[in-house]
Amino acid sequence: MKNSSTKIRFMREDIVFYLILLPFGVAFFMFNVLPILASMALGFFDYDMVSSPILIGFENYIRMVTDDHVFFKVLGTTLKFAVIVGPCGYLLSFLLAWMINEFPRPVRVLLTFIFYVPSLVGNALYIWQVMFSGDSYAYINNMLLSFGFITEPIQWLQNTEYNFIIIVIVQLWMSMGISFLANISGLQNVNLELYEAGAIDGIKTRWHELWYITLPSMKTILLFSAVMQIQSAFSISSLIKSLVGYPSVNNSVDTLVSYIEDIATSRYEMGYASALAVVLFVIVIIFRYGVGALLNLVGKSDN
Repeated sequence: MKNSSTKIRFMREDIVFYLILLPFGVAFFMFNVLPILASMALGFFDYDMVSSPILIGFENYIRMVTDDHVFFKVLGTTLKFAVIVGPCGYLLSFLLAWMINEFPRPVRVLLTFIFYVPSLVGNALYIWQVMFSGDSYAYINNMLLSFGFITEPIQWLQNTEYNFIIIVIVQLWMSMGISFLANISGLQNVNLELYEAGAIDGIKTRWHELWYITLPSMKTILLFSAVMQIQSAFSISSLIKSLVGYPSVNNSVDTLVSYIEDIATSRYEMGYASALAVVLFVIVIIFRYGVGALLNLVGKSDN
């Protein structure tokens, strides 16, 4: 009898928590789970948002592999961005946070604000547009012309030799905000007593402190930071459209997200766009679990 009354009491307490979570759960299902399921379903249909969907099976996926040369080009560009921007942004955000965390509080707060502010400023791209504009008044061209390094302005954002590098630099500059702030927060919450215990146990170098104490203590923050960097790296689209336009020269810097947007909103091929979105979703999931597996190695002995 006592056990049953205890169970009833716990169930009543649980109901309160479930009711509190219910609005978020409904919103999460409506705006996250449902669109994913709808995309998976629409990937098997020919649908233009006007006429009724027509079931075509795997034809969208077959078309993707056999009849769409742009798909492989934008897929390769997307993976290049992900492999370069993702790890570099992740490491830079952590290293900056680690170094800034060593400063006194007033300096730390100021530097944190300086590095986080680009993610808050909506028109932050304007400075890069002015800097790399193709006319002689652009900052870079004007400086190079003044010193005699070039004789005519360079079309930085339309030249396939330079536009990819410029996009990478700008994306790194803009993508570190949330990850950087999360890492600062994680470093601030590491228990300082662990360092004292580590010193007693024989940890003498900063590298060993980092590997055996700091990183394991902030694994959840590291995973969150990694997920945000993966999301940022795979969703590059508006940045490229703002700087380079769409389509770029020879699709040199177009990504899978911008291609999906073009297919869905300009050509109204929602079935094919949904199939492309499913492929992107699967790739992101693979990267996420790969990064999770790497983070599980943190704190393991190097002997």
